[in-house]
Amino acid sequence: MAQEPSKREEGVDRVLCFAAHPDDIDFGAAGTIARWTAAGVVVDYCIMTDGDAGGFSEEHRPDIVERRREEQRAAARLVGVETIHFLGHRDGYLEPSHELVASIVELIRALRPQIVLSMHPERNWDRIQKSHPDHLACGEAVTRAVYPAVENPYAFPELAAKGLEAYRLPWLWFYGGPSHLENHFVDVTEHVEDKMRALHFHTSQHPDVERMDRSVRGFLTANATRAGLPEGRSAEAFQKVPVNTEATIAGF
Repeated sequence: MAQEPSKREEGVDRVLCFAAHPDDIDFGAAGTIARWTAAGVVVDYCIMTDGDAGGFSEEHRPDIVERRREEQRAAARLVGVETIHFLGHRDGYLEPSHELVASIVELIRALRPQIVLSMHPERNWDRIQKSHPDHLACGEAVTRAVYPAVENPYAFPELAAKGLEAYRLPWLWFYGGPSHLENHFVDVTEHVEDKMRALHFHTSQHPDVERMDRSVRGFLTANATRAGLPEGRSAEAFQKVPVNTEATIAGF
């Protein structure tokens, strides 16, 4: 049974979050991120695509890329995140290519976070909307970067030549994956309204805001029930994967 974590994970002062599109992080983890930043953790976002295929209105098409970036910047600021790295890949065309993996390795080595948070590389058949092909590509690319490339001193020697040495990441957290793989729940009850306000910034993506609100709040309370939290609590769910911890063995 997953237990409610402390407000700040022990030894964590920096987190790097990856997503395929603007708004993915807010659906998956904005409550947890608000909790981290409130505790003094520095959180960066990396958004892989430009989001140009998203939205529901023809009037938004001419400026959809910049509109979605501004929506994400506003949502990030609300939960305490100041820095967003936009990679600018085309929405709907993301692949876990060598070039994408290299850019992820570069960012992780530069920031050296204790936790990398990413979309999940496995398809969720219970709710396939979680498993947009770009989401899966994001998760696969991050996984390939995290092990072994980030920590292998002989991988991407051009990065080492720039002063970005190999780094042993402690933890990889996934969001948006199959529910049966989720093993870690974060009580976000005190930050639910932060999460919802962050989601509301993504106005280009919500044709029915009231239905979105009901659905998200329902998912949060269902997560709390699965986590064994008291009635009335809300939680976000993750698969927490040790990469370099006391539970792992280097080279295996």
